[in-house]
Order: sequence, then structure tokens, then C-alpha cells
Amino acid sequence: MTRLNLVLLLAVLASALYLVHVQYESRRLFTDLDRALAEAHRLELDNERLQVEKRAQATPLRVEKLAREKLQMRSASPAITSYATYAEPAAPDTGGIGTPARAAAGVVK
Repeated sequence: MTRLNLVLLLAVLASALYLVHVQYESRRLFTDLDRALAEAHRLELDNERLQVEKRAQATPLRVEKLAREKLQMRSASPAITSYATYAEPAAPDTGGIGTPARAAAGVVK
């Protein structure tokens, strides 16, 4: 009988130590989860802040101001606009046959 009591006592001690270990791991994992959630929240706030800054940097007025100051650009106006014209290329000589397509097809006027 004492042998059985000793085995049961060892089983109780082993389960108690295992329970303490499991509780410790549970608390450690919970604190890790809490830290990860806090980090995710911080990163989400940083992302939102950066998106707002990005939109503020890309406003049309700011882009125009930077173009004027740093790139020395100016707004287009009729006074400073130059127009290019397109000249039709001269028609190839067909030897009096007509259009080049007719000359290629052997059609004579």
C-alpha cells in the first residue's frame, strides 16, 4: 500500500509541476500576443499617418510650387507657346501613270 501511495504522490507532484509549467507558458504567450497586438496597432497608426502625409505632399498646388521653384517651369500661355506644323511629304513620281498604287498594280490611266 505504501508503494501505491508513493507512486500516486509522484504522479501528483509531476502533474503539479506540469501544471505550473503550462500556466507559465500560457502567461508568456499571452504577453507575447499582447505585445504583438500593440505593435500591430502602432504600425496601423503609422501607416495611416504616412498615407495622410503622402496625400499632403501630392497636392496640385504643392506640385506646381515645386515645379516653379526647383525645375524653373512656368505655366503654358499663348505668348510662350510655339506651334509646329506638319508638312505633307511630296508624292513620289509615278512616271505619269497616276497614283503609286495604280503604278504598282500596272493600271494605266
